[in-house]
Amino acid sequence: MNKINPKKLLQSKWTALQPKQKQKHFIVVDVEFDDADATVESCTLEAVLTRAQYDIDWHELTDDTRWVFGWKS
Repeated sequence: MNKINPKKLLQSKWTALQPKQKQKHFIVVDVEFDDADATVESCTLEAVLTRAQYDIDWHELTDDTRWVFGWKS
């Protein structure tokens, strides 16, 4: 299980272990916080190769069978 600090999520780099459409490397380009209790409301990943953006639940990044922190080969 990948441990993630929500406050350090922005601009973090991730590698998908099962790439789709040759998109393997991603960077977190947007994180929105709820002002009331400082929880993450939304997280946007951008594919490095195609610049396509995807909104995901940031908790998905803790699944080490799907995501690895950093850019790995």
